[in-house]
Amino acid sequence: MTDPITYSPEVASALKDGAPVVALESTIITHGMPYPQNVETARQVEADIRAEGAVPATIAVLEGVLHIGLTEAELDRLAQARDVAKLSRADLAACMARGGTGATTVAATMIASHRAGIHVFATGGIGGVHRGAETSFDISADLIELAKTPVTVVAAGAKAILDIPKTLEVLETQGVPVIAFGQDEVPAFWSRSSGLAAPLRMDDPALIAKAALTRSRVFGLEGGQLVVNPIPETDEIPRSVMIPVIEEALAAAEAQGITAKAVTPFLLDHIFHATKGASLTANIALVRNNARLGAAIAREFSTMDG
Repeated sequence: MTDPITYSPEVASALKDGAPVVALESTIITHGMPYPQNVETARQVEADIRAEGAVPATIAVLEGVLHIGLTEAELDRLAQARDVAKLSRADLAACMARGGTGATTVAATMIASHRAGIHVFATGGIGGVHRGAETSFDISADLIELAKTPVTVVAAGAKAILDIPKTLEVLETQGVPVIAFGQDEVPAFWSRSSGLAAPLRMDDPALIAKAALTRSRVFGLEGGQLVVNPIPETDEIPRSVMIPVIEEALAAAEAQGITAKAVTPFLLDHIFHATKGASLTANIALVRNNARLGAAIAREFSTMDG
């Protein structure tokens, strides 16, 4: 069986030289926004990482091959592709075996990152515990992946449409460090405030990298760590504004019987229209902010990892 994994020339060179690399997911391209805005945003995020002295590695499955880093042509092809699978731990290998094309979620991107030897992954928000999970048992595989796979994930918290207190409880039970960057509170994706105190706070990228290496090398602990990075103040939508919009979206999803993987896209689309596009503008800003912090942490890993 041939190795169904390939690396872009830029990423292959960086990994060979021990240069800092930041992984990026691809569902934001295929399921997050329309073409050409999706590819324009993807290229901007990659440019942000390069500007901070690291190499971006956007991860996706194209015709059964796992790509660690996409060329310009591959990125554009993915951005225009139709019927792209949304891949997590359960279906990543199956999509590759079938020769399919799929975009990686947080969980699948973590798996691919670890396989490639990439320590840091920047995204928008992680999945988590859905509201009503006490009856639906709807809990994202992202949380379990954080407990299994040793990758540092930089996000603006869990998506605010989720049950953030329960999400933090699951992460605590799984032994996942949740580290707030620059503030004492866990952010709520579009908003800097969630009303919840952060379990840990670190303001130095070097300390974040050192904590991850200490977990793995000193104690042999499995799993990664979650760095929750608040959206810049100038780009946030205040929590007081977002709460009623989210509640309205959740009520619409329940009324229409939206379930499983369809829930998050439905809610995000509803919120996009309710905020007249402001939610997407904020989403792009927070992804770029996370990419820059991810690059700073990756640079520290590259000096310590030897």
